Amino acid sequence: MVGSSDVISGSDGTQRCWWCAGDALYQLYHDEEWGMPVDEDRRLFEKMCLEGFQSGLSWLTILRRREHFRQAFAQFDFEQVARYDEAKVEQLVQDVSIIRHRGKINATINNAARAIEMVDQHGSLASFFWQFEPKRTSRRRRRDQVPAATDESTRMSRELKKRGWKFVGPTTCYALMQAMGIVNDHLHQCHAWPTIEAARQSFARP
Repeated sequence: MVGSSDVISGSDGTQRCWWCAGDALYQLYHDEEWGMPVDEDRRLFEKMCLEGFQSGLSWLTILRRREHFRQAFAQFDFEQVARYDEAKVEQLVQDVSIIRHRGKINATINNAARAIEMVDQHGSLASFFWQFEPKRTSRRRRRDQVPAATDESTRMSRELKKRGWKFVGPTTCYALMQAMGIVNDHLHQCHAWPTIEAARQSFARP
């Protein structure tokens, strides 16, 4: 039986996953973005980088600053970001509108260069990331059934690290898989579950 902490009912009577409670921006992200399948390389790169910045923080903290991150990192055009030099790093370290973590900033620049290499090798970032889609999909009924990482995200993390990517642990990789529709981890009682599932079924895998 699903508990009251698993799905929430908004003022409109719509049931949603527990984690978007209490914030309108979070609820909008849940309703319109989270879990929708994505094959745009720039969006995949953005999500991986922002998940790296999120480590140790809440995703809502990052979401509230996402537009500032986009401005700071050239809309996550990885060809541009790969050319950032030390002077740019120093500028970003002083930018109060983003998370001023030197290691994560340097990791983003490093990962931009690795993303260029991956496109050369695989044709697109999407073709790399989507190869880790699980063969079976699950209908999560409770929040305690939603994992922090899976065998697939662990393999993705391992492959990315072999290619020189930074801040790409299994949990970070699984967060990308959830957000970009590689899995559908909306709770089955959530209003978004069937919408996401239909989008995934019609989605042309790269």
